[in-house]
Amino acid sequence: MDDVQKKMDNALVHFEKELNTLRTSRASPNMLDNVTVDAYGSKTPLNQLGNISIPDPNTITIQIWDSSLVKQIENAITESNLGINPQTDGQMIRLPIPKLSEERRKELTKVASEYAENSKISIRNIRRDSIEFNKKEKKELNLSEDDLKKTINDIQKITDEKISQIEKILEQKKIDILKV
Repeated sequence: MDDVQKKMDNALVHFEKELNTLRTSRASPNMLDNVTVDAYGSKTPLNQLGNISIPDPNTITIQIWDSSLVKQIENAITESNLGINPQTDGQMIRLPIPKLSEERRKELTKVASEYAENSKISIRNIRRDSIEFNKKEKKELNLSEDDLKKTINDIQKITDEKISQIEKILEQKKIDILKV
């Protein structure tokens, strides 16, 4: 049971990380988590190349440590699907966060819903695998019929709880995205 709980918790954590990369109307350093830069011969996460800070709710600043990477970082931000145009000032890059259009907000809620659905599928797959495992245990006579039913009910309770948590998190994220 602990194994099932851990796997489902990991699926929930992954879902929350995916949601954090979605843009809301406020600046957040998490928006840059998926941005990688061609630096030093490999793809490097942006947060390993400079200090990311939020001076106000509509701006992200990146203080770059190596001035030779400014152009590559600018290009990586431009090529990412964030829809943000970087403004460079020496080793400082400013990212003004434009207000989201109503159409873009609705698009982002659809993406958030897709992430939620993928997480639910992942949790259901964990449920299916653990039930199959317990049925094999019963066939090998390591588990009684009553124990099997109790275990399946416990797995279902955990599954329902996690899916409910995903729904709550999704609703809160939708509210954040749609808030002007």
